[in-house]
Amino acid sequence: MSAAIQQEKRLGASILRLFFHDCFVNGCDGSLLLDGANGEKFAGPNLNSARGFEVIDAIKKQVEASCKATVSCADILALAVHDGVNLVRCILQHTLVCWSTSKLLIFL
Repeated sequence: MSAAIQQEKRLGASILRLFFHDCFVNGCDGSLLLDGANGEKFAGPNLNSARGFEVIDAIKKQVEASCKATVSCADILALAVHDGVNLVRCILQHTLVCWSTSKLLIFL
């Protein structure tokens, strides 16, 4: 999330929006992240408005490389939202040291 937020700060809000839309209808199940023609990702309301899927896919790929067990997309999305919102807050408050889920981040 750190690299994504530093590249484009709006992704913090975009990932938060993905989380909201994933959790709003049937609970936080990661269904918004599923690929496929009939999935929520490609539903009419999400087509040109939901963004940030590639960030979650990249995080999931890294987690799967480290953890050979089943990886929960809903959990990855929840932690990405936590870090994304926290990182944007730190940037907006001009905080030089900020905690994320996985490590201490220092902005210089």
